[in-house]
Amino acid sequence: MRYFAVFFFFFVTSFAFAQDTKISATVINDNTLLPLADVSVINLNKVKGTTTNASGYFELVAEVNDTLHISTLGYKSIKVRVTNDWFKTKSTKIKMTEKAYALEEVVINQYNLTGYLEIDYKIIPIKENYRYSISGLSQGYEMGRYSPGAFSKVVGSIFNPADMLYNFFGKKPTELKRLKEMKKDDAVKNLLSSKFDRETLGALLGVTPNEIAEILERCNYSEAFIKTANDLQIMDAINECYEEYKILKGKK
Repeated sequence: MRYFAVFFFFFVTSFAFAQDTKISATVINDNTLLPLADVSVINLNKVKGTTTNASGYFELVAEVNDTLHISTLGYKSIKVRVTNDWFKTKSTKIKMTEKAYALEEVVINQYNLTGYLEIDYKIIPIKENYRYSISGLSQGYEMGRYSPGAFSKVVGSIFNPADMLYNFFGKKPTELKRLKEMKKDDAVKNLLSSKFDRETLGALLGVTPNEIAEILERCNYSEAFIKTANDLQIMDAINECYEEYKILKGKK
């Protein structure tokens, strides 16, 4: 009986420890060694996120071998694997390197306007966005540029087994399940709503920022939306496209 009680206590303690395990660390500048505040830290395995405080310190639920994606404006994003050492010491420090920016030449296009509205409106190009609805779907597809085959493009894109949408949606079930998990964590949602670089979202989904743009293009979201939407809006767009993909694939 005594051994059973010891075993039961050990089991309950271990279970509770596994459920509530948190890691802690401090993020610093690798050159100045000063702490970095408001750094985004996301556990890619648990889909949990947080930010560093004014002292560069953060706590986050994690287990050994979980991968953390760490990013902030002006610094190179990094991925860090959680090791046993994180649980043995409370002084783990993560160093981030500042980015070196090269200023690009800016070209401003000029239009020779006449001052007459009926003439000038023909001179300035206007990009039009269109949305097409499909019977049975609650949301439509947004078209970046009008073309006669725009509607057939999205349907053909989804039904073509060799298409990128099939390769992405069909071969990444684990990553796509994270879309719903992301919506459950307020910290992750807040982080994504303040980002526009697609890097953190790409890390969560296991794709590159360029692939995200291509996926949305195949889903017929406009070029303006793809370039200007924040990462949270992009996440919702991919999720919407994925849900529609499942509906159309089921009707195939």
